[in-house]
Amino acid sequence: MKGSAVAFSLLALAVGGGLSGCSLGARHSGSAAIAGFLAAVQHDDQKAFEAALDRPALRSDLGEQLADVGKTHAVDVGDASEFALDRMISPQAIRLTAARVMPGWPATPTAAQIIPHMKAHGLHFVCLEEVSTKKCLLSFTQEDGVWRLTGMAFTPPPAEAPAAASAGPPVTTSDSEPP
Repeated sequence: MKGSAVAFSLLALAVGGGLSGCSLGARHSGSAAIAGFLAAVQHDDQKAFEAALDRPALRSDLGEQLADVGKTHAVDVGDASEFALDRMISPQAIRLTAARVMPGWPATPTAAQIIPHMKAHGLHFVCLEEVSTKKCLLSFTQEDGVWRLTGMAFTPPPAEAPAAASAGPPVTTSDSEPP
């Protein structure tokens, strides 16, 4: 009985170690691809940028997030157009999102700098996490040996204060005129 328990424990450790090893493999190969992608984004290399996107998956991800924002505010936003979603998928948007990973994050991080900020989910999915919230900001999926951006966190713009929206243009006065 004692021998069975030891054998089972060793088997569990071996399986657990194998799974974490797979996770490390995904993080290693994913980090190199992400570093290349972020370099393309930084240099506005449109061809490399587009090659590293799964645009239909990004559209779907962003569309779902927009619908969720609408539901949160009890507004039926309907389906966002492909045109609107495509405008949200740009090097500038990726730069802004990637900059949220951590304070002092370099514009073009190396693969080694990326690894500590990655979360792996199996062999074919990794994401860059925001340090403070651990929220996935940029998600990448490996398909046929190629890593592509498949998800991006949408951050809605701050709500405008009601008083500021209805206040109208500022009124200026001079010392010689009554207000």
